[in-house]
Amino acid sequence: SSGGDSQGMNAAVRATVRMAIFKGCKVFGIREGYNGLINDWINEYGWSDVSAIMQKGGTKLGTARCMEFMTWEGKLKAARNLVKRGINNLVVIGGDGSLTGANIFLEQWGNLTAELKEKEMASDSELARVKRLNVVGMVGSIDNDFCGTDMTIGTDSALHRFLKRLIASQARHQGRTTRISLCEFSGENGTASHQRSFILEVMGRHCGYLALMSALACLADWVFVPEDPPGEGWETKMCEELRKGRDAGRRYSIIIIAEGAVDQQGKPIKATDIKEVLVNCLHHDTRITSLGHVQRGGTPSAYDRILGCRWGAAAVLALLDATPETEPCVVTMQGNRIKRLSLMECVRKTKEIGSLMSKKEFSQCIELRGRCGAELVW
Repeated sequence: SSGGDSQGMNAAVRATVRMAIFKGCKVFGIREGYNGLINDWINEYGWSDVSAIMQKGGTKLGTARCMEFMTWEGKLKAARNLVKRGINNLVVIGGDGSLTGANIFLEQWGNLTAELKEKEMASDSELARVKRLNVVGMVGSIDNDFCGTDMTIGTDSALHRFLKRLIASQARHQGRTTRISLCEFSGENGTASHQRSFILEVMGRHCGYLALMSALACLADWVFVPEDPPGEGWETKMCEELRKGRDAGRRYSIIIIAEGAVDQQGKPIKATDIKEVLVNCLHHDTRITSLGHVQRGGTPSAYDRILGCRWGAAAVLALLDATPETEPCVVTMQGNRIKRLSLMECVRKTKEIGSLMSKKEFSQCIELRGRCGAELVW
């Protein structure tokens, strides 16, 4: 596992280890992402090593970003550690950066092993066991920002985390201290009692999925997402809609904003900008809540546990089916069915969205989102 963590990664680790053992494979866990690959933090895993981890957040393997892996010297160390253990199949759980790193490592595998032989850092017998490296990816990201899949590991849990945090925040403003549940969310809460407006910022630099689904789930009045920026004069239009709600008897307002929200000119829209509009134009008592990395924490939802289990097992089967002609793939979910897609084609599309946003070509961003874009929500 590499990059940012997400709830459900442990389920994927558990399923990968146990399916591989069930199929007669020897399994190794690499701790702390690519750092562990370089520094030889590699341990053989047995069936019981992944017991009782599925319900825990984060990843048992640990995760970290590794700049050294971007260098040739770092990759050479990583290759040496794999070769000496005879590891020729690699499962990577992470975002587009982690999966891109794995693909580059795969493309350079032949040259890396050739240098290991030339420098006598590996014997002929060791190199003979790992002539070919196979790579399969699984996407762990609470943003659901990877093209080619309907959902990513951690997104559903982050959405639940957001709703619980919203309810707790509203209860705090009402002065309640009793335990609350999702079913208690309604207009009869602290926000309504004080006639407040809430602005809640969620993660999503280039993807508004989390913001949009949060807005639907918590009956928000307005939502800002990166792929569908508001036009000129959005401030006036938003205030008009919120005023209509108050005139109709609604005592509170909720606005959701993704961290990467912009206007049609590409200018960032911040929660503080929205608060200033509400205070100056509507004189609303306004509160800002930014969840930040709180969204990554907590126990994974049932959906993320099941998704991690299904993907982990599917990743092992994909590796066992690999041939010398097989390109690296990523296991995805489309229409509740597992699909194997080209890893780099999915990464290319995902990275293209950031480029299109910088060019203000927002409609193409929505199209690239696929089922979770134009066909599903917009």
